[in-house]
Amino acid sequence: MTNDFRQKLHLEPEKGWLNDPNGLCFFNGEYHVYFQYSPDSAEGKGRKCWGHWCSPDMLHWKFTGTVLFPDTPDDRNGAYSGCGFVKDDTLYLFYTGNVKEEGDHDYITSGRGANVILVTTKDGHNMSGKRVLLRNSDYPDYCSCHVRDPKVWEENGRYRMVLGARTLDDKGCVLYYSSDDLIRWEFDEELRTPDSGYMWECPDEFTLGGRRFLSISPQGLPHGKYFSQNVYSSGYLDVNKGVYTEWDKGFDFYAPQTFDAPDGRKILIGWEGIGDIPYANPTVQYGWQHCLTLPRELTVNERGNICQTPVRELEKLRRNEAQIKSGDTVKTQLPFELSGKTGESFTITFENILKLEYREGEISLAFTSDSAGCGRDVRYAKLAECSDVRIIADTASVEIYLNGGGTVMSARMYPADTAVNVSASGFEGTIYRLDGIEVISDE
Repeated sequence: MTNDFRQKLHLEPEKGWLNDPNGLCFFNGEYHVYFQYSPDSAEGKGRKCWGHWCSPDMLHWKFTGTVLFPDTPDDRNGAYSGCGFVKDDTLYLFYTGNVKEEGDHDYITSGRGANVILVTTKDGHNMSGKRVLLRNSDYPDYCSCHVRDPKVWEENGRYRMVLGARTLDDKGCVLYYSSDDLIRWEFDEELRTPDSGYMWECPDEFTLGGRRFLSISPQGLPHGKYFSQNVYSSGYLDVNKGVYTEWDKGFDFYAPQTFDAPDGRKILIGWEGIGDIPYANPTVQYGWQHCLTLPRELTVNERGNICQTPVRELEKLRRNEAQIKSGDTVKTQLPFELSGKTGESFTITFENILKLEYREGEISLAFTSDSAGCGRDVRYAKLAECSDVRIIADTASVEIYLNGGGTVMSARMYPADTAVNVSASGFEGTIYRLDGIEVISDE
């Protein structure tokens, strides 16, 4: 079957451009996923808005349309990224209103307004009026005009907010604010680490396994074979240790955000894409681009590192279980799931698409077809050992979870056909065909 690149498992726009997930939460009996949305252009041009999906179970989704527009003087150049905070029967949505002044400006040190704006909603898609909470004058005087992406939570009886920032001397950091009423905010402190880029975007502080973590998307990190291989990266700091770990070692991952499911699970969703990439996504010619990652459950392993695994709800989509062992080649249809145990070394190949290989402490994900990778080549990670692999392959993306999700590699892929020959060496496990999630539009 010819592949039209429309996916079965991943949330993606019917038209236009998608990037950062925003406002993730469980509210009024439903999961809510907002996202940065440019409905007018598959290349991200035009209005910068928020789109919205909701779901009772993360399997059946409804798109309610564009819910936030850049329609006031305080956000006229974009309703940029932000968060959701649930209190009583109200969802509070905080975001950055982007303003670009006319004139001779670099929009880094002058000419840009970065306003923290609040709207509220009782149903998730009909919004209140907008209220500006913080402006450039409310940020430390050593900050540039790049301060954005609020994330709000409650801690010890007060509300806290973290913002990503770029200083005037091009250092990335985050700014912490606190409030008693979600309206009036006071600056508390900043956090930065040495040699960590010129800008920290999309900060998200959360507690997991009794540890305090700060997720950031730093820009301007040095690149290496095993570190920050993409133009921009995303990772998390163990705040008490100051140790930075990348979320994802693949080609396409940025700007993740976490939220709490009603059963207490910590869920993460990221943008399965990156800005300013040197490779391509052929869906642009069809009028749309990008998707979100699968929702991922977060846990902490015995070494204090975060593990990511696809939410358990996706297991309900499994069909047609079959076994695969070393030396086998199995033909299957996208989407599918492959999981099992590995030997001291292994290779898993999607014929004429890509190859996953582990040898002597190194894992590599390499595209074997220029047309399937659209400019993507190879990504690496160092692993002392690799005992298990779980792969979920959609019609135009792949997510690979190694060692119980301790290492993850995500990539968009564009095979010409949805029928795939999967070959294994040094690996044995199970392969499932997967039904798709349901996505309807109420726009």
